Amino acid sequence: MAVTPKIEKAQTASASRISAILGKVNLPFFGVIAALLIFGILNLSYVLAGSTEYSLMRQAMGIGLGIVGMAVCWKIDYRIFEHMIIPLLIIDVVLILSPHLPIIGYSAGGATSWVKIGIRFQPAELAKLVTILLMAAVVARYQGRIDSPKEYLKCIGFLCVPFICIMTQPDLGTGLVLIIIGATIIFVGGANKKLLLITIGLMVAFIAFVFIADPILDNIAGKDVFLKDYQLNRILVFLNEDADPTGAGYNLKQAKIAIGSGGLLGKGLGNATQSALGFLPEAPTDFVFCTIAEQMGFVGVFVLIALFGLLLGIAISMAMRTDDLFGKLIILGVVGMWLFSIFENIGMCCGLMPITGIPLPFISFGSSFMISNFLCIGIICSVWSRQRADAAAKISID
Repeated sequence: MAVTPKIEKAQTASASRISAILGKVNLPFFGVIAALLIFGILNLSYVLAGSTEYSLMRQAMGIGLGIVGMAVCWKIDYRIFEHMIIPLLIIDVVLILSPHLPIIGYSAGGATSWVKIGIRFQPAELAKLVTILLMAAVVARYQGRIDSPKEYLKCIGFLCVPFICIMTQPDLGTGLVLIIIGATIIFVGGANKKLLLITIGLMVAFIAFVFIADPILDNIAGKDVFLKDYQLNRILVFLNEDADPTGAGYNLKQAKIAIGSGGLLGKGLGNATQSALGFLPEAPTDFVFCTIAEQMGFVGVFVLIALFGLLLGIAISMAMRTDDLFGKLIILGVVGMWLFSIFENIGMCCGLMPITGIPLPFISFGSSFMISNFLCIGIICSVWSRQRADAAAKISID
């Protein structure tokens, strides 16, 4: 039967709409994220078996809420944030300091990082995205060149505000993530290389001062001034794993045992002993990489790192194909956050980096962390889809 002109026209219009929608969606990006989520859920389904503290359902709820948040961020035009520097700064500060509020504030693991309103969540995870938007908006004002020391110091000043706030909890791990986010955006935003080198030199000098002066100031003040005892022990263990044999040193040794025992192909899903018998601390969260190495071996680790490499590569490609500097800085800020989190988490499990509480993106247990990552995906998609739409409109006009 012949197709009538009206039906043919409707089919063509429908095909055009589908093509337009697919043009705004980066399918490889979502494919890699889906693979990482499946990988993480598969691993956790065995790691969490029999656990009373953690629940796979909570992780699934975090993913579900994250997808909703991603859709909302995707729907919002990211460009509205470019001129909201002061509101973003205020939101950032409020989020980070909210755990200090009476009644709703909640302490765990030696840090006041949680808010409990029916459910418990970590506002600093949401603050990561706000910091990305804030720093991107600040740096984008200079149109790719930050040569003046005054302009550079303004950027550093905006970054210092959330960092100082997060250190009141104290949460050094998240503080480092915020520093990396800001440093990535400032560097990509065209900061003068000499000013960057001076900053690095000053940071090294300050770190040296902290190590030298911390014990002296602790004795004078009668309390921890810069570093908590557990934070100092983690750094000492990085230099010598026998420095704290019952604390951070023990954790590192168990992590190495778990990784080494996996061999080439691993012990098999559900056959891990280090986590199942309680030797490996924080197995579903901080040391989740060790459970993958133990259960899936070198092959599983290789697949995981390859997926992370694809995720970062695709995101960088999306940033490079974005003409808008503000959008480009947003995507690369997220990339910097993910790259540091991956490198630090895997590195600390292998003894190559100091032990911190930085989880592994899309793999570690944690609803707040999962939602934060999905919000970042949403804002990346907001940039990508609108840039594709602008490019398509330009071609149509031409």
